[in-house]
Amino acid sequence: MTHFKPKGSFVALVTPMNADGSIDIGGFQSLLQFHAENGSEAVLIMGSTGEVSMLSPEEKKLIITETAKMDSGRIQKFYGCSGNNTQTTIDMVRFAKGEGGDGAIIAAPSYICASNDDITDYAEEVCDSVDFPIGFYNNPPRVKTDLHWDNLLKLAKHPNMVVLKESTTRVGQVAQMCAAKPDLSIMCCCSPNLGLVVPTMSLGGHGTANMTGNIIPREFATISKPWESAEDAANFQQAYLHNLDMLHYAYSAVNPVAIKSLMQAVGLPSGPLRKPLTSLEGAQLQKGLDIVSKLNLDRIYGYKINGAVKAA
Repeated sequence: MTHFKPKGSFVALVTPMNADGSIDIGGFQSLLQFHAENGSEAVLIMGSTGEVSMLSPEEKKLIITETAKMDSGRIQKFYGCSGNNTQTTIDMVRFAKGEGGDGAIIAAPSYICASNDDITDYAEEVCDSVDFPIGFYNNPPRVKTDLHWDNLLKLAKHPNMVVLKESTTRVGQVAQMCAAKPDLSIMCCCSPNLGLVVPTMSLGGHGTANMTGNIIPREFATISKPWESAEDAANFQQAYLHNLDMLHYAYSAVNPVAIKSLMQAVGLPSGPLRKPLTSLEGAQLQKGLDIVSKLNLDRIYGYKINGAVKAA
């Protein structure tokens, strides 16, 4: 089966939570509507931005079941399905498909620090297990394993592999992937410290799998648009440089501490972080609110500044 390959802004959503720490299912519907209105092409639910490693198995299934049936317009809903071993990952991917999800993203199981060959085999076995769109997140900062482009190009040959999200610091790896023109979408993390966004888009990448789009979705729709003309490149440059302070702020604390703290402060569905993570306060949070004000995001989106909502 030919599967949908996400392009443009693929936003890793936060997991909205209630004050008591339970999952805010209604918050997910509000976030999906927010992104549908502001140009996001797809969302990843239960990625690292969604605090997935701190969700219980029951919570993960609840989130998939409830969000898969929500109206999200044209937005495709992918789910973070990485387990702590191959079989648990397969089980979660099958569950996501069975509940009506649009796709799954997997990464190497955390903590075990498996070899590249083992993780390549793992990803292929997951792809073999179910006819479903699957993406691979090459994320060595979180899982230690760091696949070489040879491994990734091997995975790209599988008909169920539809997207790569790259989170290394190696521009050369992105170049090798783009030069090979595999039949999948090539995306990257939006961290300005990794510095992959500019080379990925300029080399022919298909978008960004980002978390800063939680707070600036329209801007990330521009940043993440594949370059088809000189105008696309010029719009990218303007949007990227204009929003660089927000990109750096989003990564000023471990994901998703800064972005979720700021979302809560400006009135977006987010809620508290799950302990042991704690929200930013005081000067750290104020720095983010100052960037919101400087970028006129309160006017663009109706965000709150100092507790008041300014008219759009």
